[in-house]
Amino acid sequence: MLRRHDYSVNIAGGFAAAQLTSDYVDANGIRLPSKRRAYTRGPDRRPVLEMLMVSIDISDVSFTLRSGERACRSNA
Repeated sequence: MLRRHDYSVNIAGGFAAAQLTSDYVDANGIRLPSKRRAYTRGPDRRPVLEMLMVSIDISDVSFTLRSGERACRSNA
């Protein structure tokens, strides 16, 4: 599962960022993070927790098939 995603923000002046994900939930058998936090990264590549840039909380998630579609199952 994804816990951290490092990237460079090309807007707002451009800066290094780290997105941390947590609080995974199960939505129809698919695990996904319900919390995402994006922070500026310092010169040591660690998130600067005092510099929260984006905060996303997701709740009440479910997936449904559209009419006529079939579910795909993996043996993994």
